[in-house]
Amino acid sequence: MLIVFGGLPGTGKTTIARVLARRLGAFHLRIDTIEQAICMAGGADGEAVGPQGYVVAYALAGDNLRLGATVIADCVNPVRITREAWRATALQAGVRLVEVEVVCSDPVEHRRRVETRQSDIAGYRPPSWAAVRGREYEPWDGADAVIDTAGREVDSCVAEILAVLPSRPLHESRRRP
Repeated sequence: MLIVFGGLPGTGKTTIARVLARRLGAFHLRIDTIEQAICMAGGADGEAVGPQGYVVAYALAGDNLRLGATVIADCVNPVRITREAWRATALQAGVRLVEVEVVCSDPVEHRRRVETRQSDIAGYRPPSWAAVRGREYEPWDGADAVIDTAGREVDSCVAEILAVLPSRPLHESRRRP
């Protein structure tokens, strides 16, 4: 199964994705880590990474999905084209896709999170509040779960995601009318 997270920086995606990955024994694929590695290797400069990080992530996800792993993609996933590419990755690997949008409906809490974040990736500087607010982010059309993290504990958010995960194998769900 491929579980794809999306949402603006500072909403809690990585925190939730890590806990979910531990609970499921899943492969956690974090775009920030990939993009920072590309920058450190001289392949790009900060925001200039462009689609490279996502393209690498699609390939790594596909490899691990074909090995039978559950993959959790942790990314902003801001536009329709990236969401469609994740859908194609799941389709090509023949696995179920679960899309999770993470939001923080409390702007004061969201801003506090963004402004107090400490990076755990060497050399990575998290975006400023102005950068988060100015970022292109298209509305989702049909995420399997929209998780609002405002005032909530991580375990509650993870439980909400676990509740929407398919319990049937892909081949059984395809037989349903």
